[in-house]
Amino acid sequence: MSIQVAQICMGRWHHFDLAKYLHEHGMLAAFFCAYPRWKLLRDGLPPEKTFAFPWLMSLRSLTTRLGLTRRGVLNPLTQATMVTLDRHAARRLPPCDALLALSGQGLSCGRTIRGRGGVYVCDRASSHARYQANLLRHEYARWGQSYDGAYERLLAREEAEYELADAITVPSQFARRSFVEMGVPPDKVISVPFGVSVDRFGPIGNPDPDRFDVLFVGQISFRKGVPYLLEAFRRLRHPRKRLLLVGRVYRDMARYFESHRPPDEVDILGYQSVSRLSGTMSRSHVMVLPSIEEGLARVQAEALACGCPVIGTPNTGAEDLFEDGREGFIVPPRDAERLCERLQQLADEPERREAMSRAGLARVQELGGWSRYCEHMAATLQALVREPP
Repeated sequence: MSIQVAQICMGRWHHFDLAKYLHEHGMLAAFFCAYPRWKLLRDGLPPEKTFAFPWLMSLRSLTTRLGLTRRGVLNPLTQATMVTLDRHAARRLPPCDALLALSGQGLSCGRTIRGRGGVYVCDRASSHARYQANLLRHEYARWGQSYDGAYERLLAREEAEYELADAITVPSQFARRSFVEMGVPPDKVISVPFGVSVDRFGPIGNPDPDRFDVLFVGQISFRKGVPYLLEAFRRLRHPRKRLLLVGRVYRDMARYFESHRPPDEVDILGYQSVSRLSGTMSRSHVMVLPSIEEGLARVQAEALACGCPVIGTPNTGAEDLFEDGREGFIVPPRDAERLCERLQQLADEPERREAMSRAGLARVQELGGWSRYCEHMAATLQALVREPP
C-alpha cells in the first residue's frame, strides 16, 4: 500500500510537479500553497486535495511589483507569509504518513505530524540558510557593500526546522556539504537532485566561428559571481569577443556598475523568453555561471541541451550535472584567473569546444526530466516512512 504524503510550498517551484506525480501514484494526501486556488487548479493539481492560502502571498507579490523590495519590508512579509501558511496547514492536516515542507514553511505542521508519529522532511532548495547568509555577507563585504538578505528571525525558524525534521532533502552535493559543515549529522541530509526539464531547449543555429561569444544567464548579482566573470572576460584574449548578460540587474550590481563600468564588449540583454534564450545559448560558444552560492542551477543543463558547453563552480551544483573537462569545466568560485584560463582554452581550441558540445548533448539525454526527480523523492519518502531515522 502506498504511503500518504502532505506537501507545503509557498510558491510554485519544483513542488508542483512532485504533487502531480504523487497524486498520479496515489500518494498525495494534501497540497498546501500560498498561490491563489485558480492558479493551482489551472496547473493540474487535484481540487479535492489542494488548499490555498493566498492572502499574504498576494500582498507580497504586489509589494514586489511596486518596487518596494527593500529587505526591511520584504523580509518580515516573507516570514509572515510562511508562518501563516504553515499554521493554516497544521490546522487542516489530514491523516498522512509524511510531511514534505519547503524550508521556512513547516515548523508548526512538522510538530503536528511528529506528534502523530509521522515523518517530517524539510526540503531546502539551496544551501544551509545560515551558511548561505554567512557566505553572501562575506561576499558583499569584499565589494564594499552590506548584505541585507539575511533575516535573523527567518534564519532561526529554519534552524529550528532542521533540528525538528527527521530528514532534510537538498538538490546538490554542495548544498549537502553546507549542512554537514554547519554541524547537521551527515545521515540526516539526503541529496535529491532536481530534475532537468529540457524539452523546450535544443540547438537552434551554431556559434560564429570567427567570434567568441560568452554567455551568462541568471540574476546579475554578487551571489552569481558576476564581478569575477567580468574580470576574467577583461583578461581574455580574442579579437572578436563578446559577453552577453541575460537577466535582471540587481540593485547591488547596479551600484557596482556605477564605479566599475563593464567593458564595451559587454551587452546586458535583460530577460529573454525560452524560445529566444534557446537560440542565444545555441549561438554562444560557452555559458559561464560563476556563482558563489546556489542550490542546483538548472540553466546549466538547459545550456548543455542547446549544445553550449558550461563553465560552473562546485557551488552551482555543476558536479551533479556534468564532468569537469568533458561537457564543460568546473572552476573554484571567486577565481577569475582560473576562469580566464578555461575561457582562453575554449577560445584557442575550437575542436575541444565542439567535442564538449557533443558530450553535453549526450549528457542531457542521460539526466532525465522532472519525472526522475519525482521518482527519487517518492522513493526517499517511502524509505523514511518504512524505516524512520
